Formats: sequence, structure tokens, C-alpha cells
Amino acid sequence: MDFLSACDEMAALVRERIRPLVGSPEGGQVIRMGADHTPTERIDQVAEDCVIGYVREHDLCSLLISEEAGKVPVDGGKGTIFLDPVDGTYNAVAGIPFYALSLAWATGGVVHQAFVQDLSSGETFTAIRGKSAYCNRKPICVSSTSRLDACAMSVYGRKFDPTRMMQLGHKIRRWRLLGASALELCYVGAGRIDGFVDLRGTLRVTDAAAGMLICTEAGGMVSDLNGDPLEFPDEVTVGRCIIATNGKLHHKVIEYLR
Repeated sequence: MDFLSACDEMAALVRERIRPLVGSPEGGQVIRMGADHTPTERIDQVAEDCVIGYVREHDLCSLLISEEAGKVPVDGGKGTIFLDPVDGTYNAVAGIPFYALSLAWATGGVVHQAFVQDLSSGETFTAIRGKSAYCNRKPICVSSTSRLDACAMSVYGRKFDPTRMMQLGHKIRRWRLLGASALELCYVGAGRIDGFVDLRGTLRVTDAAAGMLICTEAGGMVSDLNGDPLEFPDEVTVGRCIIATNGKLHHKVIEYLR
């Protein structure tokens, strides 16, 4: 089955299964520790089980990597799928409509197809390497903003030292703290925000693989804090920092963060 078509079906299943848990204390019940060494909440587990079951039935890959289950061998398919079953778990449990299913398909360490769906609205971002990026099947493009004092940027705001952000914070026009990194990367690609910064050093491949391809295929730039290409191991216990922008602002952002 075509990967992106399969993703549409998986997203529909996930939305149906987690609907009773959104905005409820039950959805936030911690049921175990995930492979990424963070608590797995019930809503994450329900969504992940749904996707893993579908992938096994349809032979979509040879290996699935998820932040909850870790590495899951799958017989019959090719390549690796990186899964974040609910990106923005806090938002989902709190009833804040900004959380997503993120799926990326890769071979040889290179992501070729990406899918991120906002599970609250159904809005869907996709990309195929070398063939642009889309929102609800319409092409998207990063913003043309070139001045820091005119830009809007999102920052991941949980348990990080804000000191490094202060110089940049004095320059830009607007901050946003939205709480779902996969969607925030897509929002950079769609030109809704001009950049996304996460300095925690805990962003995992499952969080970023799909959003990074969507952002770059839409004309954006993604790097580490030094401006070098951002690379992840196939291991959910290893995190990274990330800078994603429309490209025009990228080197300016790096300079101020230094």
C-alpha cells in the first residue's frame, strides 16, 4: 500500500480511538515508562497500539521506531517508520486543540516520505523528498520574512534555561509556545511562523523526522545550534537541539543564540 494513503487510514483510526480520552483525566493516566525513558500516558499507548497493529497487518516497513515502544521489528515490509503517536500529549489531555500524529518512512537513514496530521482538526501535512510539501494536498511554502524584528517564532518551553534565548528574544517581534514540535515544524513550512527553536537537547528522531522533511521541502532550513546538518541516531533515548527557519532568518538566529 502507498505509504501516505496508509497514513491517512492510520490517522482516521487513531482519531477515533483516542476521541474519548482527549480532554480527560483518563487520557493522562501514566501506565508505564516508555522506551524514551519518559512516562507513557494512556492516550499515547492507545494511539501507538493502533498504528503498530495497522503497520503489521499491511507490511509497511521492516522496523518501526516509536518513542513509547522503542524498536519494533515488522516482517514483510521494507524501510523504517518513525512514529510519534501523539505529539503534544499535554495539549491532547488538557483539551488544547494542537496535537498530532507524526509518521516518517526512511531507508538507509534518509527520510523519503512524511506525514503529520493535526488530530484535533484533521489538517494534514505531507512531503515526498524532492517533490515539495503540502497541506491538505495544496503546496505550501515558507514565509519571506527576512527581519528578526518582523518575525514570529515558536520555542519549546518546557524545562529549559531561557538565558540563551534572551538576546534573540529582544530582537524578534512575536514568540509563540505551542507545544507540539511536529506541527510547529510544519507551521514553519507553511509560512505560519518564521521559525522554531528547541534548546532542551531532548528532541528525538520520532518527534522530528516527519516535520523536518516537510519544513525543508517547503523551502525551510533545519540545523543544529551551529548551523550544521541535524542528524539523529535510530534511538529514542538520544535527543538533540534544533533550529528550523524559513531560511532567510537562519544565520541571524544562530548568531543571536551564540
